Amino acid sequence: MKFSGQIKSLVILLLILIGANYISSRFYTRIDLTEDQRYSLSPAARSIITDVEEPVIIDVFLEGSFPAEFRRLRNETRMMLEEFAAYNRNIKFNFINPLEDGDDANAIAEEFYNLGMTPARLNVKENGKNSESIIFPWAIANYGDETVKIPLLKNQIGASDEERVSASVQQLEYAFANGISKLIYPKQKKIAMMRGNGELPDANIADFIRSVQEYYYVAPFTLDSAEANPVKTLNDLRKYDLVIESKPTQAYTEKEKYILDQYIMEGGKMLWLAEVTNMETDSLLNEKGTAYTLPRDLNLGDFFFSYGVRLNPELVNDLYSAPIILASGSGNNTRFNPYPWFYSPLTSSPNNHPIINNIEAVKFEYANPIDTLKNDLKKTVLLSSSPKTKLEAVPSRISLEMVGRKPDMASYNSGEKPLAVLLEGKFKSVYKNRIKPFNINKPKELSEPTKMLVISDGDVIKNEVQKGEALELGFQRYTGNTYGNKEFLLNSVNYLLDDNGLIDIRSKEISLAFLDTEKVAENRLKWQLINLIGPLLVLVLFGIAFGFYRRHKYLR
Repeated sequence: MKFSGQIKSLVILLLILIGANYISSRFYTRIDLTEDQRYSLSPAARSIITDVEEPVIIDVFLEGSFPAEFRRLRNETRMMLEEFAAYNRNIKFNFINPLEDGDDANAIAEEFYNLGMTPARLNVKENGKNSESIIFPWAIANYGDETVKIPLLKNQIGASDEERVSASVQQLEYAFANGISKLIYPKQKKIAMMRGNGELPDANIADFIRSVQEYYYVAPFTLDSAEANPVKTLNDLRKYDLVIESKPTQAYTEKEKYILDQYIMEGGKMLWLAEVTNMETDSLLNEKGTAYTLPRDLNLGDFFFSYGVRLNPELVNDLYSAPIILASGSGNNTRFNPYPWFYSPLTSSPNNHPIINNIEAVKFEYANPIDTLKNDLKKTVLLSSSPKTKLEAVPSRISLEMVGRKPDMASYNSGEKPLAVLLEGKFKSVYKNRIKPFNINKPKELSEPTKMLVISDGDVIKNEVQKGEALELGFQRYTGNTYGNKEFLLNSVNYLLDDNGLIDIRSKEISLAFLDTEKVAENRLKWQLINLIGPLLVLVLFGIAFGFYRRHKYLR
C-alpha cells in the first residue's frame, strides 16, 4: 500500500508538471519591474515580431573588453534581444567578439568600414591613465537570403560616453524592430523624387535615396509634360504615395502648381525642401572671398500661404552653428581648418515629436525663417534655430572676412526661428474660388486628411561627393562629425507614410544611471577595502553570535 501511494503521488506530480508546462506555453507573460518600463515592448514592435515566420539570426558584435559604459550598452542589448526572442522563438541572436582570435584591430576595423559599419574609437581613462579602445557597435540581421545592418551606437556631437550610451539604449527597440521590419515586409509604397525644376543633382541625393530605398520604391518624376498634357501628368502622379521636392531652383508654372495642389487634395503627401534665397558656399571661393545672396522666386508664395506657412526671403544667422572648412597652404602642406560659420545653423528641437525625438542636431545652410499662419491645419515646429539668432535681409553681401571676427552679441536678438514645420489636417486648395489653369473632372477644394512637411533649406538632403562617390548624408569629412540630417529625413518619410507604427517606438524614454567616474577614482581604495573587509567582518560577527547562541542554549 505504501509503494502504491508513492506511485500515485509521483503520477500526480508528473501531471501537475505537464499541465503547468502546457499552460505556460499557451499563456505567456513577463513582468517588467523597471520604473521606465524599458523592457516592455511597444505594440508596434510586438506586431513586427509576431509576423516573423522564419528564423531571423542576429549577430551582435558588442563583445569583448571595453569600458564600463559600453558594457552597459552590451548588457542592455542582450536583454532587449532576450525580450524579442521571448515573444517569438524564430528570433535568435549571437554575441561575437571580432577581436577574439587576436587579429590586428586596425585590419578588422578596415573590414567593418568597407562593409559600411564604421567602428568607434574611444578614449578610455582608467586609474588616471588614458588609452584608446576600439569597439564595433553593430549588429547584422539575417533572414533567408536578406541581410540588414543595425547600428547600436548613436553619434552625438559633444556628448559624453554616458550620454551616447543613454541615447543608444533608448533607441535599441527601434533599431532592432526597424531592422526586422526591413527584412520581413515587402515594399509597397512609392515615392516620387521630383525632377525638372532645377532640383539637386542625383549625386547629391544619392545617399538619401539609397537609404530610403530600403523601405520604399523610389522613382524620378518630372512635371515637364504638364504644359502639353496636364491631366495625364496628374494621373501619373496619383500612383505615388509621397512626393519629395529637393531644393528646386526654377519657378513653377500655374499648371504644375495645380497638379501638385490636386495631388494633395486627393490625400497625397509632400516633403518640401525649398529655399527662397540663392546662396552657395562655393560662390565664396573666389579671390575676394565674397558673394551676394539674392531672392529666388519659385512662384510658390500663394501655394504655401494657402496651406498656412510662409518662407521669408531672409537668411538665418545663428551663433549655434556648424563650422566652415577652409584650406590653407598648398600641395602636401595643405591643411583643412574649421572656422565658425554662422550661416550653417545646427537646429534644436522645441518639442518631443517622434520625428525629432533623440536625434542629433540637423545641419542647415543658408536657411530661411518660416512664418506659420492661422488656419485650420495643425502645425508643429519640428526644428528651429537657437535663441541666439539674427535675420539678414536679402539681397546682402556675405564675405569670408567674418571668419575669426568676434560677433556682435547684441545683434543676435531675433529668438528662435522655425526652420521645419509639419502640417496635418484637411488642406484648402490654392485654387479655391480662382480660375483653374486646366480642367479636370471633379476638382477638389478641400483635401482628404493628409500631411505635408516644409523645410526651409534644400541642403538638408544634400550629401558630399568625394572622388565620384556619395558620402553619408550628414557626414562632414574634414571634422568627422555626423549630423542628424539622414535620421531626420528618414523619420519624416516614415511618419508621413504611417510606416508600421515604427515612428511611435522612437518616443520611448529610457534613463540610465551611471557611476561618477571621478568619484570612483577618488574613492576606489575605500570601496575596495569595504568590499574586502566588510564580508569578513560580517562572517566574524556571525560566528561570535552563533557561538554565543550555542553556549547559551546547551549550558542552561
